[in-house]
Order: sequence, then C-alpha cells, then structure tokens
Amino acid sequence: MATKNLSHFEAPLPSAADMKFGIVVSEWNPEVTNALRDGAVRTLRECGCSDENIIVRYVPGTFELPMGARFFAEHTDVDGVIALGCVVKGETPHFDYVCLGATKGISDVMLEWDMPVAFGVLTTLDQQQALDRAGGRLGNKGDEAAVAAVKMVRLQREFELSAEASMNPRNVN
Repeated sequence: MATKNLSHFEAPLPSAADMKFGIVVSEWNPEVTNALRDGAVRTLRECGCSDENIIVRYVPGTFELPMGARFFAEHTDVDGVIALGCVVKGETPHFDYVCLGATKGISDVMLEWDMPVAFGVLTTLDQQQALDRAGGRLGNKGDEAAVAAVKMVRLQREFELSAEASMNPRNVN
C-alpha cells in the first residue's frame, strides 16, 4: 500500500510548450475528478503547455471515458489525451465491470488511434482512498497522468523523427 506522496517528480519534466492535450473528465464523483483535472492542468502548465492547448471536456461517468478519448482523437488535433475518473468499490460487481470497461476501452483508443492516452482513473475501495490520491496525502494522480501524457507524446515524436531520418536517402551510409 502506498504511504507517501507518489506525485513528486525528481527529474526535470519534458517541455510541453509545443503540445496540445485533451482532458476528458468523468462528472461522477466531482470532488475527486475535479481535483484530478486541476492537478493535470496545473502539471501541463508547469511543463509549458499554454492554456489554449489544454482542452477539457466532460463525460457522465468513468465508463464513458473511452468514448470521450475517442472523440478527442477523431475530431481534434490534440497530441495526447488524459482520461480522468474515479470508481469507488461498492457492494455489487458494478465496480469490476466499470473498471474493466474503462481500462480496456482507454487502451483500445490509444492503440487504435496511435495516440497517447494517459490513464488517470482511480479504482479505490473507499472515498477516503480516492481523496488521498486526488490531491491528498498520496499526491494527485491527475499530476501523474499529465506527466505520463507529456512523456508519451515526447517519445512518440522521437520515434517519428527517427523513422523519418531513416527513410531519408541522404542518411544512408
């Protein structure tokens, strides 16, 4: 079990000054999801991303996050998406189905659209665990999702540049 703030980053973060992000946020459990959103936006700004390159949209619940991410991929020019939600375990298997659907759906969008989609979905046993991970004593998973998105966009660009360079006939030895 995590006992320290996991959202503290020692290494310098890559610049996001030339990047554009979509953030899709679940409306369900807004005390948690809005805190995740605020953390993601703050971190993107700290990485140099301008406010006009941060687009926030909302979906009803965590299960709808994959479709929201797909809308960003399909209908905008963002470089990456950050999906933010929270599912608190209850007394029924609903938790399992929502978590599985969101996880698989977000992964499918990322792979189908060849676009980084950061997974910022809390799957907790109770509300306090969610609050602890949404700006509380264990950090903010919104921050962590934003960092992952920036790093993955940067990595994707590095691979694309490498592929372009290897295809350039002037680079053949």
